[in-house]
Amino acid sequence: MPFPAGCPAYLPYDEGMLTDDDKQWILERLQELEVKLKNESQKWTTPFDARQRSHTASLHACEAEIEALSDRLKKLEGRS
Repeated sequence: MPFPAGCPAYLPYDEGMLTDDDKQWILERLQELEVKLKNESQKWTTPFDARQRSHTASLHACEAEIEALSDRLKKLEGRS
């Protein structure tokens, strides 16, 4: 976005430029943004975590089944 006519392209930083009210307003906006980001993150991670737990349980069940089949195969081959 171009600067308005007569406005220098670079404005030097002045520590006194922001008042305490300005700083408080910025802090409040940042806190609101943080809350929004956390809430949106929770909306995304909750279903993800549920799917991950479901997949983990399925993998453990598969591992147990493979172990049982391996034991049966060893018995059939006479290597128990």
